[in-house]
Amino acid sequence: MAAFIQKLFRSRKTTAAPQKGQKAPQPSPIEQEDTRAGQREEQLRTLAGSPSQDVLAKLAIDGTTAEIRQGAASLLTDESTLQQVQKQAKGRDKGVYQTVKLALQKQRDEQARQEGIAQTIASLIRHAQDQARSDDTKLYEARLEALLKQWSGVETHTTPEQAQAFLEAAHRCRERITAIQTAAETEKRQREQSLQRRETLNMLTGTLDDLRAQAPEALPSIASLDALQKTQENRWLEATRDTSVDKQEQKSYETAMLALRNYLNAVRRISQERGAIDELGAVLDSHDEASDEQRARAKTLIQEINWPEGYPAPALLEPLRKLAGKRKPRVEAPEDQEKQKALATRLQSDLQQLEQALEAKQLKESKQLFKTAQQHLRDLDHRHGKPFQARMQLLTGQLRELTDWQGFATEPKQVALCEQMEYLADQPMDPEAKADRIKELQNAWRDLGGSSDRNLWSRFKAASDKAYEPCKAYFSAKSGLKQANLEKRAAICEQLETFLDNADWSSIDWKAAERIHQTARQEWKEAWPVEFRDNRAVQKRFDELLKRLQAPLDEERRKNESLKQAIVDKAQALVDHEPLQEAMNQAKALQSDWQAIGITRHREDRKLWQAFRKACDRIFARRDAERSEQQLASRAADESAQAVLAQSSGVTGNSDEQSVITALASLRDIDASALSKNLREHVQQEKQRLNQTLSGLQLRAKMASWQSLVLAAATGEVSDDQAPEHWQPLAEASEIGDPTELVIRAEILCGVPSPDSDQQRRMEIQVQRLADGMGSADNGSDQLQDVEKLVANWCLGEAGQSANRDLAERLNNALSNLNQP
Repeated sequence: MAAFIQKLFRSRKTTAAPQKGQKAPQPSPIEQEDTRAGQREEQLRTLAGSPSQDVLAKLAIDGTTAEIRQGAASLLTDESTLQQVQKQAKGRDKGVYQTVKLALQKQRDEQARQEGIAQTIASLIRHAQDQARSDDTKLYEARLEALLKQWSGVETHTTPEQAQAFLEAAHRCRERITAIQTAAETEKRQREQSLQRRETLNMLTGTLDDLRAQAPEALPSIASLDALQKTQENRWLEATRDTSVDKQEQKSYETAMLALRNYLNAVRRISQERGAIDELGAVLDSHDEASDEQRARAKTLIQEINWPEGYPAPALLEPLRKLAGKRKPRVEAPEDQEKQKALATRLQSDLQQLEQALEAKQLKESKQLFKTAQQHLRDLDHRHGKPFQARMQLLTGQLRELTDWQGFATEPKQVALCEQMEYLADQPMDPEAKADRIKELQNAWRDLGGSSDRNLWSRFKAASDKAYEPCKAYFSAKSGLKQANLEKRAAICEQLETFLDNADWSSIDWKAAERIHQTARQEWKEAWPVEFRDNRAVQKRFDELLKRLQAPLDEERRKNESLKQAIVDKAQALVDHEPLQEAMNQAKALQSDWQAIGITRHREDRKLWQAFRKACDRIFARRDAERSEQQLASRAADESAQAVLAQSSGVTGNSDEQSVITALASLRDIDASALSKNLREHVQQEKQRLNQTLSGLQLRAKMASWQSLVLAAATGEVSDDQAPEHWQPLAEASEIGDPTELVIRAEILCGVPSPDSDQQRRMEIQVQRLADGMGSADNGSDQLQDVEKLVANWCLGEAGQSANRDLAERLNNALSNLNQP
């Protein structure tokens, strides 16, 4: 058909000149195809190169083929260019539009992802810093591990400043964890020490109770008691190391240990003097008269054994007591009586002096006077000594009380110190800790006032020297370390002074200067130990240099704090600022300004940051509140719109025109801006559907009116008053007088086939229409206007007047087809 039409056009161009109003001849399709092919090859070469974004945008819109347009659109990356192409392609090229739309969505998604990562990084840094300052230690380590795990996922996206801020906060958290663990370990150790002390006291108390209940016939094992004593002393020493002990608890231990030691000494003495005891017991068993020497020996043994009171005396000591209690009768000479009286007088004087010394709490003098009084009492015979026995017993008790009162602080403690020093000498310990412990024991010895017992002092001195021997090499090496540290501190001073002398405070990197200040203090602290006397001058110099560095740093910090305070004031002023979007944009800008400010004091910065953050939170809280209100309003609008949509959904093509108009009016009354996106689209689609339905109803009504007029015209019953006013000009402008041609043209316009008898005529009319440049008509406004012209000519022109009913039926049939959706 196309070849036939082209041939027909070609023959007409050669045989007849173009009529007036006829369009100029068009280039042949072959020429157009060649031109398009050339453009396509040129555009493909351009696309294969490295075209700019502008060139790609032009190809995406004006490309000769869909492949070229799609390829160019897929290479676009600039956001503004993508947006321009999207606007131009909308409704024109669906493929390009979708490609550009997806590219823009990917860019927005990537921007949102980057913003989310940035927010996550800022949140993690803030949480780490908050945890470093937090006093809440519950699950502290677990919370830090969770932060570190989250940080590992975003660490590759951080800046060096962000990484440093997070790692510094994490380092402070780890130091906090170490301190918490150390405190927990210390507490655990102290609880264990407390338990060991209680068990030691229970063990000593139980042992002493068992000794009090022991039968006199049997003596306990010396080895067992000795092992028990040493074990509990070592146990107590470990349980009191590096911890505070209650005074009453310490006194209870010393009392119990003294009682056990006295009991053990008495048992050990009995074991050592077993032969002499048995020998004296044999004298008593033989019923022979004991000599004065044997009685004196028995007394001496009882005094040396010194069996502790409150414990059952062994049966072995009973013969000694009996023997010491027997006196050999003798006859006193007159000179002996005078001597006894002199001794009694001297004893009376001794006892008076002893009473005075006891009242003055003078233990040493009391002991000396008591020994003298005892000697004088022994020299008295029974008759002269008996009046003094009761008084002597009373003074003995008072001396024992004074001895017990001061004894806890002197000899027993000195013995304990000797044993502790001996134990310490055999322990492998850190030299510093060992030296400190040695000093503690030596200070404790001095606090007791020393000892008059040279053997006890020699024992303590030998143990001290042995314990300190391993520390000598350490402190010798430490002396060299002190000198090295002193030189290191001097070097730090030199570096600081060089920096301060060459510093340009008008253009200095303040953060770097602050780090120098912190590093200098840290390195100075690490250069320890040093000799105190040698360090005085270096310390003074370092302090002066730090003051020189601290002064400009403090000035800069105060200036920056003022800047941050100004930002806080601005943020607080934005809390009630309108419009809200402008307030939020300014708040974000203030956050950027905050980050750009330099060094500040940590405590002041924290206060300012809390105030600034509080103000920003209030600003964005307004946004959240507005969003909530919008969501509530949108929800209410959605519910109202859904009710309207439910009513409009019942309106169909079978409904009357007024129902459709009413439903459309209800939909137009809906405020689309308050609806959610999905419901807004649903309302728009429903409007389009109802508009189409209304157009269809109106078209059907119009066609029905036209069809009635067509039939009336065929019978000659149509007047000018019945037809629309604008038909008369349409009918006059029409040149078609043949009713059959008019019907055929209407069938062509409405897409209705013509009878076979009119096919040749229809083809000629179609060719004529092509020649006139009209082409084939599609359903649209032009088509309807052309049909209306034909109907007007039929009803008011010449064609209708000569038509018959069959042609009228054919015309109405064509109009019915135009009415189909």
